[in-house]
Amino acid sequence: MLAIAAAVTALWPRSAPETVPVLVAAHALAAGAALSPQDVRVVRAPPDLRPEGALAEPAEVAGQVLAGAAAAGEPLTRVRLVGPEGTALAAGPGAAAVPVRPADPALSALLRPGSRVDVVAPADASSAARVVADDAVVLAVRPDEPDTGPLLLLGLPRTAAHEVAAVSLRGPVTVTLR
Repeated sequence: MLAIAAAVTALWPRSAPETVPVLVAAHALAAGAALSPQDVRVVRAPPDLRPEGALAEPAEVAGQVLAGAAAAGEPLTRVRLVGPEGTALAAGPGAAAVPVRPADPALSALLRPGSRVDVVAPADASSAARVVADDAVVLAVRPDEPDTGPLLLLGLPRTAAHEVAAVSLRGPVTVTLR
């Protein structure tokens, strides 16, 4: 009787385990990459292995910017994208993202998403400097581009982000690492 029960159990069709869609990088992606649906693919994973905030549809990343590099097959989550939600998660509610081109292009090689920096600019025409904003979080580091240099995307409280944007229009700015 036990042998019959074991045989029936072995031959009985089993249902497939439950899975959910998870969006992963289709290939290695650089920090600051503007994403398209071709940069990602959907895989199925058990629900308990799906990261919190994981994306599920390729259309969710169209035009979004990746905050940090991603390896092929790495799950993509909302916090990995630069945008209102990622900015709020990284820099706090009411934060804004502001682009900055540092006066010294080599500085960007020292920064990674999540780094904390202070933004410094000349106080006036003299050589004195002032801290324009402190404790900014680096959201993304775009690579060095010919003629323009690298670009940092910083997350700051909205008022400080406005000040940094205005100062960077008047002249060079730099950042100091915390």
